[in-house]
Amino acid sequence: MPRKYQKKIRGLFDPDSKEPFRISRSKIDLFIDCPRCFYLDQRLGISRPQFPAFTLNNAVDELLKREFDMHRANGTPHPLMKAYKVDAVPLRDERMEAWRDALRRGAQRLHEPTNLLVRGGLDDVWVSPKGEFIVVDYKATSKKDEPTLDGYWQQAYKRQVEVYQWILRGNTEKVSDTAYFVYVNGKSDSPAFDAKLEFDVILIPYKGDDSWIEPSLEKIAACLRGTVVPERSEHCEYCAYRETAGKELLLRMTNKTKVRPIIAAEPTLGI
Repeated sequence: MPRKYQKKIRGLFDPDSKEPFRISRSKIDLFIDCPRCFYLDQRLGISRPQFPAFTLNNAVDELLKREFDMHRANGTPHPLMKAYKVDAVPLRDERMEAWRDALRRGAQRLHEPTNLLVRGGLDDVWVSPKGEFIVVDYKATSKKDEPTLDGYWQQAYKRQVEVYQWILRGNTEKVSDTAYFVYVNGKSDSPAFDAKLEFDVILIPYKGDDSWIEPSLEKIAACLRGTVVPERSEHCEYCAYRETAGKELLLRMTNKTKVRPIIAAEPTLGI
């Protein structure tokens, strides 16, 4: 059943509080996407409408984690790592469980100049023979062409692993600039479904650059402390909808105009 929309009252930014303000990786991305939506969410408690969870993608993530965990326990490289000649093994570290738990804790780093506690849930971390940590993220899709990192949504994926790299570096870890996406692509050219899906699995390297993060955190802190709602992003469809619907409703309420349903004209018979 759809949940009734409710205004948030917990976890909002309090400008008078001295406690670090917890901000997730996804909320940083929300700010980049639209400062107004971010302010409404984190300061005023008015979130964007939520969509149903991609449970099939979650299932793929869970199965990939189990698969890599078997090699983590044995200290061996996964066959995908061998195929792409990645000299590393899945990291065996007691912190992995906490780092993966985005809802309760995740990996965290305090940005002292802004007092923002940045957190995020990592899918995986590999480690090289030199002791470098390698950030890894799992992605699932289904498209005819081989997945790349060139699309609009993939820009957010890049920022995602860069935030994770920045967090781990703040925990005094030696982190590789290169992150990897384990990208699984559902095949739709099979002759029948037969109660199973088949996937092509590829590994996409990406050289991260986290130099944008701290300047962005400064802007986020200024936004949160502000008393004026920021301008919306030009491409934000949520703000565009709110403004268009609000103007139309205000016009009709002011003019007391009744909205008449549009009824398709009945076809006439030529006699």
